[in-house]
Amino acid sequence: MAKSDTHYFYVLACKDGSYYGGYTTDVARREAEHNAGIRCKYTRNRRPVRVIHSECFETRSEATKAEAAFKKLVRKDKDHYLREKKEGDTL
Repeated sequence: MAKSDTHYFYVLACKDGSYYGGYTTDVARREAEHNAGIRCKYTRNRRPVRVIHSECFETRSEATKAEAAFKKLVRKDKDHYLREKKEGDTL
């Protein structure tokens, strides 16, 4: 297995309206795994899911720290974070 130099923190929107934050080196593969019910109990009964946000980092540590920080936020703050990131992409 090739080692990836790119690490991602990603956010899924689940069918029930909840968010799921995770870490991966391949966002498309991970989204497919979630939708297939592989390796994540949380999203298994909340399919289909779709990636609504991803951020690229140089190290796994940076990406998992971003994931942990996102998971600590309350829903209102998660919505605000995602809105800010989306607006930043359009500038």
